[in-house]
Amino acid sequence: MTIEELENKAKEIRRDIVDMVYHAGSGHPGGSLSCADIMTVLFHEKMNLDEDKFILSKGHCAPTYYSCLASIGKIPHEDLVTFRKIDSYLEGHPSNKINGIDVSSGSLGQGLSVANGMALAKQLDGEHGKIYCMLGDGEIEEGQIWEAAMTANKYSLNNVVAFVDYNGLQIDGNIMDVKGVDNLKEKFEAFGWNAQEINGHDMQAIIDAIDNTNTSDRPNVIIAKTIKGKGVSFMENQVGWHGKAPNEEEYKQAMEELSK
Repeated sequence: MTIEELENKAKEIRRDIVDMVYHAGSGHPGGSLSCADIMTVLFHEKMNLDEDKFILSKGHCAPTYYSCLASIGKIPHEDLVTFRKIDSYLEGHPSNKINGIDVSSGSLGQGLSVANGMALAKQLDGEHGKIYCMLGDGEIEEGQIWEAAMTANKYSLNNVVAFVDYNGLQIDGNIMDVKGVDNLKEKFEAFGWNAQEINGHDMQAIIDAIDNTNTSDRPNVIIAKTIKGKGVSFMENQVGWHGKAPNEEEYKQAMEELSK
């Protein structure tokens, strides 16, 4: 895809996110919108779905995942509107019962450990492919993330590519007020990782960063500076939109803005 096509696809995915959360009456739009550009690049440009795997460690942002799966034909697009409904298979967190999803996730802090296991298995079996893992910046306050970081370095898992969706906000407020996670690049480098920092809404920067991992002999992390609620003016950088659904008026405004 061209950069313009990727940007248009990301808008479609953002519209799906707002639509799903609105019709469910619940969900997590803020972080779902912030990681939409990265996941658009992964699913529509960079991942080889026959070899690569994806883990959404911050599983509450499942709307982005489901929209991406629908956009590549893994699940019917018309099913997205059933998100979080009692009889729907599209639960609030990803489940491996869903076509295209390998790992049930959402218990924060655990996804990178699972990615390590999958990456090590590939190496032991002599298989190609990378394991991509999407982390939240609030999530990496969990100690298990740093245990996993040590493990990935120990086993030289250069087929692990972690993204940190660094939007600066979590459910309890500003990241730095809850538990500072500054100097992330230096932190990961101290754990033996190949670390990059990018604008997580710049399609070309995302592509280039992923390409840069191809020559790495270490585990890889891409720290992506993003905007929580990206694309919807009244949601952007507002912690209150971490986990609530828009009302009808807000829904109409959001969909109008994402249709421009």
